Amino acid sequence: MRTAWLWLAGWALFRLIWAGLFPLAPDEANYWQWGRHLAWGYHDQAPLMGWALWLSTSVLGHCEWSVRLPSVLAMWTASAYLVAMARRWSGTRTAVAVAFLTQGVLVFNVGGLLATPDALQAAGWAGAAYHTARAYENGKWAQWLTAGFWLGLGLLAKYTMIVFPAGAFAYGLFSSQHRVRLISPGPYVGLLLGLAMFCPVIYWNHENNWNSLRHVAHLGGTDQDFILQWRYLGDYVASQAALLSPLVFLLILLSWGTASMGTGVGGHWTQTYYLWTSFPMFAGFALLSLHTRVYGNWPAAGYLTASVLAATYFSQRTKRVFSTRPKERGKLWAWAVGTSYLLTLCVLLHVVWPVLPVPLQMDRTLTELSGWRELGEEAGALKEAMPQPSRTFLFGLRYQIASELAFYSPGRPRTVCINRWKRPNVYDYWWRDQDLLGWDAVGVTLSPDSHTTMLHEVFDRVDPPVALPVTRDLPFYRRKDGACPPIKTFYLYKAYGFRGGLRWKPPEGRDVRKVAQGS
Repeated sequence: MRTAWLWLAGWALFRLIWAGLFPLAPDEANYWQWGRHLAWGYHDQAPLMGWALWLSTSVLGHCEWSVRLPSVLAMWTASAYLVAMARRWSGTRTAVAVAFLTQGVLVFNVGGLLATPDALQAAGWAGAAYHTARAYENGKWAQWLTAGFWLGLGLLAKYTMIVFPAGAFAYGLFSSQHRVRLISPGPYVGLLLGLAMFCPVIYWNHENNWNSLRHVAHLGGTDQDFILQWRYLGDYVASQAALLSPLVFLLILLSWGTASMGTGVGGHWTQTYYLWTSFPMFAGFALLSLHTRVYGNWPAAGYLTASVLAATYFSQRTKRVFSTRPKERGKLWAWAVGTSYLLTLCVLLHVVWPVLPVPLQMDRTLTELSGWRELGEEAGALKEAMPQPSRTFLFGLRYQIASELAFYSPGRPRTVCINRWKRPNVYDYWWRDQDLLGWDAVGVTLSPDSHTTMLHEVFDRVDPPVALPVTRDLPFYRRKDGACPPIKTFYLYKAYGFRGGLRWKPPEGRDVRKVAQGS
């Protein structure tokens, strides 16, 4: 077991170091903004990420490292629980295998490094999974209540945590061995504890026209005609294979199939439990992808207990797993874990030092991470050069740009997102038109033309944009003259006399978010 714990500690230390080596991604900057505007809920997500970032940055200051610290600690907690599960019910060999597998998977490293709700949900999911299994095993109230606590934390991190109690209850309902546990009040008291922890979010939504619910419903395609289509399903499956690595994804699919047929190792009940607390997450979003686009990270928490299941089946030299010989299964396991580390290390290295010959237009790490420091400095300088700097605000037409401006501009000022032409977001709760009427502004867009006309709708006068190309010395992208093309170009506008118009203007047609905006 010492090997497992040292491996987890070593990777946590690696992430702590790596966390300070590259700029915040746009969504990270947005979540950092949440920490400066504490609330019981937020438009896009549950509030735990904002609370955690407020605590971390209040203690350690505002820097990339402190913003990412909660995710690093949360993913270590999730990994520790998975190792503990494997050790208790499958033995030391499987526990070590779980440690090696989980630290190599790309989606767990991304979640455990970037400041997003995924790592916090992962800690809640893994903690709830461990203590619920203990509760099914011994029926003790302490285990049910602890499971309820972790469920509550997971719900406060991300709404998809609600899938966990459904799967855990379904396991008990169909388990002849543990169905009797559902007769006692323990599981329901634990569930009530978790839901009680979530009550502040319900209250916030009640006070804000159920905006989060409307936002989630919009993402789920409820305001679209119900048409089954295949184009998103292929994207969904491909994204899962990419985020897990293809061979690890294959291992997990094989493990689910094995567990569903009851042909696992020794027939231990936990194998069915792992199936019920992992597969519904993947299957649910697969079904949703038949209707609308599904983001690759949405089902990520389900792979936590699936990783324990895969390690249980494929890291041990035993028979009966799809009649595959132990030696062949061992090779598949070694290749899966090895290629997952290779993929993860290449991506993490590329984030800091671009070394992969990815086409520039497809390289999201470059386009999303480059240029924010330079943009903040330029926008701050233009603001100070305005006639009334104290009555000049910085803005973006996307919340991501507005948040990056807030983090990287001198003095980290409060920034504004003009949502009129995009979509409602958290900035709607922080600013009103009357707060800024008559003010001047410096704004940033990614287009030199289309936004000029739009900005004239909300300002008295707008100067032509100043272009700020973002370049890096990247040998793979050099032109024949030896120069590197711009990764992207920011356009900075000086605008005068704000007339109002911050809030989203609903488009024509059906949109579930309209009532949330009072239209």
